[in-house]
Amino acid sequence: MAIRNLKRWLLIGGILAVLGVVGGPLIYFNLIAEDAPPVLTIGSPTGAGTAAAPDTVDGTWRATNDSVAGYRVQEILFGQSKEAAGRTNDVAGSFTLNGTTVSEASFTVDMASIESDQDRRDNQFRGRIMDVDTYPISTFELTQPIELGTLPDDGVQGTATATGELTIRGTTKTVTIELTGRRDGGTIRVSGSYLIVFEDWNIPNPSGGPARTSDEGTLEFLLVFTKA
Repeated sequence: MAIRNLKRWLLIGGILAVLGVVGGPLIYFNLIAEDAPPVLTIGSPTGAGTAAAPDTVDGTWRATNDSVAGYRVQEILFGQSKEAAGRTNDVAGSFTLNGTTVSEASFTVDMASIESDQDRRDNQFRGRIMDVDTYPISTFELTQPIELGTLPDDGVQGTATATGELTIRGTTKTVTIELTGRRDGGTIRVSGSYLIVFEDWNIPNPSGGPARTSDEGTLEFLLVFTKA
């Protein structure tokens, strides 16, 4: 009788172990992990109000604390896939507009301040992956003027292309980023994204333990400006 009971409990234990392996990720992804926030666009809510329209749009426009930058990556755990995103408002920078030309632009992001919905992911991001102690800041410096052609009317969405030097984790490359922008009175909102292949930027693949990611992620941003 004792042997029969022992076999029964071993069988039950094995079933529970299998359910734990298979069902654990389902419970985590569907009941515990939060959904990633929507992709950043110029329509994303930031809490920014509309500043009074300046007398002229020429001059320097500075990024406000409503600006957002971060990453987006696909995670896979035991065959279950979910999108993860980390963000920060610790973004600084400005651009200079002369007529219909953006002549200068530069931005910095404090990488240590980027947060997701999971502390464990954030610890990996700040340590092994991005090594923020060594590389605390990511930067973008415009290297070619942006010729807008015409300035869109107030409240009208426009597009442009920015070419410049992007530095992430100590690696600098020339990139071209498609931008979408809109001016609302005294506020200009600009959004964009860029695909980062980890190996190209000397970024260790974020995969660890049972969690896996693809070999690329997306840098995304929404910059909110007011006239300096």
